[in-house]
Amino acid sequence: MTADLTFASPLYRDTDLLRIAVDSVLAQRRSSWQLFVCYDSGLDLPVEEMLRGYGDPRIGYLKNPGNLGMVETWNRCLDHCETDLVNLLHADDALLPGYTELMLSLAERHKAATAFFCRTEIVNYDGSRIFSMADTVKGFLTPASTGNEMLLHGEDGVASLMAGYFIMTPTLCYRKSRLADRRFDPTFAQVQDLVFVVDLLMNGHTLVGSTERAYAYRRHPGSATTRQSESMLRFDEEVLVFDRIADRARDLGWARAQRVSRRKRIIKLHLLY
Repeated sequence: MTADLTFASPLYRDTDLLRIAVDSVLAQRRSSWQLFVCYDSGLDLPVEEMLRGYGDPRIGYLKNPGNLGMVETWNRCLDHCETDLVNLLHADDALLPGYTELMLSLAERHKAATAFFCRTEIVNYDGSRIFSMADTVKGFLTPASTGNEMLLHGEDGVASLMAGYFIMTPTLCYRKSRLADRRFDPTFAQVQDLVFVVDLLMNGHTLVGSTERAYAYRRHPGSATTRQSESMLRFDEEVLVFDRIADRARDLGWARAQRVSRRKRIIKLHLLY
């Protein structure tokens, strides 16, 4: 069977959660996928052996030539994908069974769109659903949808995102033919996904979101997001990037997007919390 979508999973450590992620791919209702894990650690973990143990030709393995870091590993994942549609499945997350079906459906209906996303379930390390204040607030800041879909484009899309960054970026499914040579900026440790998505919108691309929950995002103390929030690195980068986006919106004549970006409301709310 020819694959329609690739799951590229960057891995640094924690093969226990990786197994959960792989199992969630195997549980997809649509089977026209392929998966590879890109290993970016010098630790001698039996990742390749674990993946080979599944005995599934759709599952592959790629090892970096040394430790490239998270962002460069994301870029290597994009470069290595053979299908046009690709999701960077975080190795500590999991898909819900309808993810592949949903992304293929969105891509078929919106052939000019560059990326697609969905809502998430927030889960703990053990996989149980948890309440997240930050994600709940972002839900209130999500723009209204038409039916069960929303389109983000141009100034309105940028202003909506900067008011409350409501896209859970691990859910994004990219269309590589529309990305061309665009890749994530490795000068950032945390906000490279925000920079990437806003850059797409500022260059005329369209993103399509679904209100359906098709992804399980795991919040746990060992995640990069948690560590970089506690160290304040995340917020330092966000302040810098929001100001840069405001400057670029000003140059484009996008007064609303400039005003919303400069205000940094979502950062202030997060810091207050």
